Amino acid sequence: MDFSFTEEQLMLQDAARRIAQDVIAPSAEHHDQTGEFPLANIQLLGENGLMGIEVPTEYGGAGMDPVSYVLAMIEIAAGDAAHSTIMSVNNSLFCNGILKFGTEEQKQKYVRAIAEGREIGAFALTEPQSGSDATAMRCRAVKQADGSFVINGKKSWITSGPVARYIVLFAMSEPEKGSRGITAFMIDTAKPGFHRGKTEPKLGIRASATCEIEFADYVVGPEDVLGEEGQGFKIAMGVLDAGRIGIASQAIGIARAAYEKTLEYVRERKAFGAPIGTFQMTQAKIADMKCKLDASLLLTLRAAWLKGQGKPFSAEAAIAKLTASEAAMWITHQAVQIHGGMGYSKEMPLERYFRDAKITEIYEGTSEIQRMVIARAETGLR
Repeated sequence: MDFSFTEEQLMLQDAARRIAQDVIAPSAEHHDQTGEFPLANIQLLGENGLMGIEVPTEYGGAGMDPVSYVLAMIEIAAGDAAHSTIMSVNNSLFCNGILKFGTEEQKQKYVRAIAEGREIGAFALTEPQSGSDATAMRCRAVKQADGSFVINGKKSWITSGPVARYIVLFAMSEPEKGSRGITAFMIDTAKPGFHRGKTEPKLGIRASATCEIEFADYVVGPEDVLGEEGQGFKIAMGVLDAGRIGIASQAIGIARAAYEKTLEYVRERKAFGAPIGTFQMTQAKIADMKCKLDASLLLTLRAAWLKGQGKPFSAEAAIAKLTASEAAMWITHQAVQIHGGMGYSKEMPLERYFRDAKITEIYEGTSEIQRMVIARAETGLR
């Protein structure tokens, strides 16, 4: 097996690292405290090809592969998780489905603007009463005689919802068909009938704006149906498979940042006349943190490589996301513990890493959903 990266992959990783360290990390505390959306930073990511890493160059992207995406996501997440959340939604959830199922006109109109960082994209699947059970959605799209659809309903927990120009929306067009009655639509939030709710006050990733959105007689033309009618559930699940690679990468970035801060601390902090890194209990924590971090990285790279080869990767993406997210939660927990009172203080970024890590176990499929996906793949039972 070849574990080396190409020159192009390393160049993208280096570009992401420089932006993360020079621009994003210094502003992370401000954005966390204020909840202010980091628009200028996101535009900078777009200008450097990081908002459309796997998007072909003819649609304004970097034309790179899934492994490149993993490497870049880790660097941005290590700078600040909220920035990487915005980046993940644009790359994985918005652009991915349009590239696979969209028309040429849809790719030019919607993908290019997002990949170049000129606009923000979002993905609207979750509703107040339907999270993991996507087929319970109540948002309705009623087809008209001219082929258009009238959409009414509400979506919740929409990442980038307060600032998104374009949204991939999933709504029931034929409720009697269950999951086969869901259709995907391209939404322009500048059109009438679209409304944004309050921005959610979140525990972590606070600069990543999240809100409810509502549709009141919003009209979508047939040219903005994504894929075929009734294909929405298939599109959503496929997009989420790819998205889980992004969230695994985010979790690794958060965990790595916490781990690196901890290494510095245990070398410098002294107790009882010696660096605390010489104490066996501290060494055990460091060893376990390193093992979980490396395992998460290798599993995530495996899933990304499979995706890049055009091979099935659903179970591998679930394994990577489950392992990396739970590792991030454990590593940040141990980092706070090792830092003691300083880990609990907002004077250091440890408590932010801890808060940010939690969401990786929840969105784009909870840990419980990942375990179900993995078990079904292993047993063949549903």
